[in-house]
Amino acid sequence: MIINKETKVLVQGITGKEGSRATKEMIAYGTKVVAGVTPGKGGQEVENLPVFNTVKEAKEFDKEINATVLYVPPLFVKGAALEAIEAGIELIVIITENVPVQDTAKFVELAAKKNIRIIGPSSIGILQLGECRIGSIGGANEDRMYSKGNVAIVSKSGGMCSETSLLLTQQGIGQSTVVGIGGDVICGTSFTDMFALLEKDENTKVIVMYGEIGGKYEELAAQMIKNGDVTKPVVAFISGQFAQKLSREVAMGHAGAIIEKGSGSAQEKKKVLKESGALIANYHDEIPTLVKEALEKNGI
Repeated sequence: MIINKETKVLVQGITGKEGSRATKEMIAYGTKVVAGVTPGKGGQEVENLPVFNTVKEAKEFDKEINATVLYVPPLFVKGAALEAIEAGIELIVIITENVPVQDTAKFVELAAKKNIRIIGPSSIGILQLGECRIGSIGGANEDRMYSKGNVAIVSKSGGMCSETSLLLTQQGIGQSTVVGIGGDVICGTSFTDMFALLEKDENTKVIVMYGEIGGKYEELAAQMIKNGDVTKPVVAFISGQFAQKLSREVAMGHAGAIIEKGSGSAQEKKKVLKESGALIANYHDEIPTLVKEALEKNGI
């Protein structure tokens, strides 16, 4: 999968409030956080980790750094991401919200050319149960919400990563991998990207996707299932069904929650996913029941 217990993590924006708090939580989970970067604050320490002015300096300190997580202001994300790409860091997780779309388009395109994976922007992070945690995923109540198992969760919503895991854990269903891909117009890693990885993951038996209104990522995932590129059961929930009752002038949800005529609505996404063979949860609390059905049907 994307991360494991050997992943070495850099924190860009480590001296900020969110960056320092996430660093402490990642270390507590057992993640190998080795350094941080904040321009102009090189020479300081956070959680006994060295802080550098640039990613290049951090890579010189530890050449094995292969992942970085960004806790920097929206207008600085582009520069921070390009710096990480230039340093050849294989995985870039962007927690920051409200990153300009044109900035995201540029660094996502460059990363793709260099075979570098970006998660986000607006990601909550990645959790590989029992091995590694990158980002703010989990929080203080992590042990209550998450349990190790064989169900992967891929969610546009960061908060619903925890809520969905909690529902499953309460029903005795553990998780293998939980990823918040973010809900922006452009996602560095989409549902289809994650499905391709999870299809090969022997620890994952069922995939739960938490989608939202707007965009085409859910429809592309449906096509992937329909084509047989995903053979593992997929349980899907699409949030925002009540949005169709609201005025078009009302703004809600993530930046990618833009409905175009004839597509992007919750009903349309549910329709194409159901036709592809996915199991559809009309209500969020139906997810555990559908997961149990999928596990039993496949003799797991």
